[in-house]
Amino acid sequence: MSASKRADNKALGFENYNESSSYRKIKCENFTVEGFSRAPVMTFWRIPEYKLGFDLGWQPWEFMGVPRWFLSHTHMDHVLALPAYVARRRMMQMEPPIIYVPQQKAADVRQYLAAFCRLEQSILPCEIIGVRPGDEIEISRELVASVHKTYHTVPSVGYIIWERRKKLKPEYLELSGPEIRDLSASGVEISYEVRFPRIAFLGDSSPRGLDENPDMYKADVLIAEMTHISTQKNEPRQTPGHMRVEDYVERKDKFQNKKIITSHFSIRYAFRDIENSVKHYLPDMLEGRLVLV
Repeated sequence: MSASKRADNKALGFENYNESSSYRKIKCENFTVEGFSRAPVMTFWRIPEYKLGFDLGWQPWEFMGVPRWFLSHTHMDHVLALPAYVARRRMMQMEPPIIYVPQQKAADVRQYLAAFCRLEQSILPCEIIGVRPGDEIEISRELVASVHKTYHTVPSVGYIIWERRKKLKPEYLELSGPEIRDLSASGVEISYEVRFPRIAFLGDSSPRGLDENPDMYKADVLIAEMTHISTQKNEPRQTPGHMRVEDYVERKDKFQNKKIITSHFSIRYAFRDIENSVKHYLPDMLEGRLVLV
């Protein structure tokens, strides 16, 4: 990257974003979180081990193989790369992907893709599925996604990815293997489901999106926004439907997450100011669990 390009990125708050390293990789206990977010430029995340992603504000070529994306809302910096992503998969003869979007905007997303089909005189094959708070989406035998209401300036949702396991009911713990097998073969329900919240994705939301979805505080990893920080000079106007560093301070005792990944900082801030401000308000960085991206 040229010196002038680095200077431009620094002025825009993009010191940690460049062509040779276009997204962050954050290793968690059971999976990896990869992505980047800056308001109002781009937001995109993927969990390669789970073969899913959140938001499509940008689409690195290597993310193309992810077949399932969960969109929080339809602002430009969260959906801009959708046509490119679908077109690339078609070009590489991959299966059409599945895209989940807030139900109120599903028709608009289909029209958005249809406009690109007319421009390219081609097709963009994918399945657009509208979702509502309270919906559950089966991803695999082990994983299920739940949809949650969030609070932004357009219809928006957040998601929790749960790992589910089957456990033998207590009343059958003393039975032998053949006895358990015979009971199951006879149609008796011998097990029950246990769920573990692995990843919570807030999307863009005011703090109500967290407060009204307490399981997000319990997920192993929370991916959330912190659009506004506080600086001593040139403080930008606070925009609705977003979170501030002070919101995290007020809720610091609620976070049970093993890791809290915060991003979507306003482009008005340089990254060094983001770090300085957050560490001023949260000197221990939520006991070392807080990651700034």
